[in-house]
Amino acid sequence: MKASNPIETRLWDEPGPITHVHAFYYWERSTPEAVFMRQPYGKHWHSVTWQQAGDQARRIATALQALGAEKSSLVGILSKNCYHWIIADLAIAMTGAVSVPFYANLAPHDLRTVLEKSEVTHLFVGKLDAGYWEKVRAVVPGHIRLIHFPPYPGHSQVSDGESWDDLLQKYPPLKKAHQPALEDLWTILYTSGTTGIPKGVMLPYRCPFRFMEHERRYNAFGIFEIPAYRLISYLPLNHIAERIAIEVAALYRGGHISFVESVDTFAQNIQQTQPTFFFGVPRIWQRLQQGVLERLGGAERYERLSRLPLLGAFLKGYIRRKLGLAKVQVALTGGAITPDPIKDWFHRLGIPLREVYAMTENCAGCTVMPRRQNKPGTVGKPLQEVRLKIDPETNEILMWADWVMDGYYKDPEKTAEVIRDGWLHTGDTGELDQEGFLRITGRLKDTFKTAKGLFVAPEPLETPFAQLPYVEQVCLVGLALPQPILLATLSELGHKTPRPQVEAAFLKLLQTVNDPLPSYQRIARIVLLSDTWSIDNSLLTPTFKVRRHQIHQRYSPFYETWLASPQTIIWHLPQENPILV
Repeated sequence: MKASNPIETRLWDEPGPITHVHAFYYWERSTPEAVFMRQPYGKHWHSVTWQQAGDQARRIATALQALGAEKSSLVGILSKNCYHWIIADLAIAMTGAVSVPFYANLAPHDLRTVLEKSEVTHLFVGKLDAGYWEKVRAVVPGHIRLIHFPPYPGHSQVSDGESWDDLLQKYPPLKKAHQPALEDLWTILYTSGTTGIPKGVMLPYRCPFRFMEHERRYNAFGIFEIPAYRLISYLPLNHIAERIAIEVAALYRGGHISFVESVDTFAQNIQQTQPTFFFGVPRIWQRLQQGVLERLGGAERYERLSRLPLLGAFLKGYIRRKLGLAKVQVALTGGAITPDPIKDWFHRLGIPLREVYAMTENCAGCTVMPRRQNKPGTVGKPLQEVRLKIDPETNEILMWADWVMDGYYKDPEKTAEVIRDGWLHTGDTGELDQEGFLRITGRLKDTFKTAKGLFVAPEPLETPFAQLPYVEQVCLVGLALPQPILLATLSELGHKTPRPQVEAAFLKLLQTVNDPLPSYQRIARIVLLSDTWSIDNSLLTPTFKVRRHQIHQRYSPFYETWLASPQTIIWHLPQENPILV
């Protein structure tokens, strides 16, 4: 087993299983004056030491107990990422309660659903977009005790319930903080609801402990080999990837977490942080790439400049610094499959992107692209203590590891559907090649039948179009149709670009995609939408994934008209009839 410094080595010599909460106690005791978190407020960064974080967490823990929270109570967090989020989570753990964080952008009816399903008794309300709390306040059940974070400039000003600052002044630090056991319930994470009503994934402390113990032993990701674990937190902290790689790993590593103030300051905040570890979903990597290419006058000009001796190397170094990724030693991508051309582009830039495949139910640990390898079209190999197999009838990926969830909260039927004979049924379909690399081929529930009863898996057909710079979101539809239809919303660049240029790009790619396919799988029409797919209209999940059922319901009345059109490319404007061009 490896550790990056002697102090860290002593952490793992502590008696008993070292949960991430025990790790926090260790750093609080061993390096009290070291900076743990940094929060930006405009040009100013507010630093929080391990000792300061511990003092606030212990005072809030005492307050929680005074407000009726007990061991195993369910305590919610509704906030965007900030240092108060981490402290609230630690305070919940110190009381022996269970944290239940929610996406801070849920539509009101979705928030009501998860609040009722989760049965939380207390709720921290924190950093929220301006106007958001006013929009959702009415759906919060009246019996839930509220605690609001101090105000963040430019965000919702929440005054309901107890004030965080008042509680810090009123209550002393908790003298006897909870010492969690591995089988104690750590958190309930609600899935984003891509395929229906969100499910509450129950993860005991055993899950992150076993996962990080495995990482320390094998260094599959390289977390324990980075000398300084410096992080930027911007993806939702209630998403399992951010929770494990940012919060949990930082606690084990004695890491340094900086936060992003807003979307507008993202570039500035990451430049000022220069993280050594960075995780991004495909959407982030694509936007980073597009931003660079737009500033340099397009892909062709960038490729010419990057190939020039001396200038090319200087340019790439400059771009890495401006992206804030000059110091990155581990760069991961996941949440969905990142197109190979994007990964290749960043690799040539000097930022080798490694694909990760996992889910909330297996605590973010399943496969990763091995270091210094990149097999196109795959999501890497299983972690050393992960077992994978492919169901011979359905091609579903089945997975086993010691950090799989206990089940879904108060939903034994769904739990029994997903965990059978000890194997986690992922819902994804795939194949393992002879070298042990996993290739994802689709989602079981996304597959649909055409009019002739033949199956079509949408994801492989969608992926090439999702790479076009003109595209924001894509969704293939075709239930009971003779052939599929591709729906696409346009990116900012797509809206600015002349229509003939956009159409030409789609038509060229369409021929490449359709040529090798049997006729029933070939995309018959491409419909370019001016509509907005959003969380508010329930067409996207809080993680910006397409909700296929809702998309089908919204656009199915137009299917026959679109298929009857003689045109391959159809422009559809909202609240109007289809415009054929």
